Amino acid sequence: MKTAAVSLSCVIVLCFAAAGNMRMHAQTASKAGVMAEHEHAAAVPSTGLTLTVDGKVTTLSVAELQAMPQKTVNVHNEHTKADETYSGVLLGDLLAKYGFPVGQATHRKMLRSYLVAEGTDKYWVLYSVTEIEASEHDGSVIVATSMNGKPLGDDGQLKLVDSGDKKPQRWVRNLAAITVKSAE
Repeated sequence: MKTAAVSLSCVIVLCFAAAGNMRMHAQTASKAGVMAEHEHAAAVPSTGLTLTVDGKVTTLSVAELQAMPQKTVNVHNEHTKADETYSGVLLGDLLAKYGFPVGQATHRKMLRSYLVAEGTDKYWVLYSVTEIEASEHDGSVIVATSMNGKPLGDDGQLKLVDSGDKKPQRWVRNLAAITVKSAE
């Protein structure tokens, strides 16, 4: 009985140690060795976007995205406590161009569809399609290619930015893929 209790204690200690190690690997240590609240692990920079709509896959380069009509949004980044200006393609326009136009014929499908946006670091977020469609939502969700008139830097060449969110929790640095799915 005493051996079982000691073994169980060892397992619990190992679980806590492993959890601590996983947390450390998920973040980047600052110079002082202390984790800052919103520091992130380095990721492979994004260089293009894979867009999947109704099973049809389209790969877009940064140059192709920059050649499309651009939208500029001014946001306050609650993590950095700074105002930022991003430019890029409206996600709703991108979906319309590559297979999900919004109109009377697709309205019901739009209400039952969602998308997953994923970065190169495997961080992903979920949006309802109505949240990115200008006819349904006040905020602007863009695939940004620049910030404050310059390349995105550590955020890769593409970043998903939502002007309607109070915090940038659903912004995706190093954006690599967007997949539209239907709940039908």
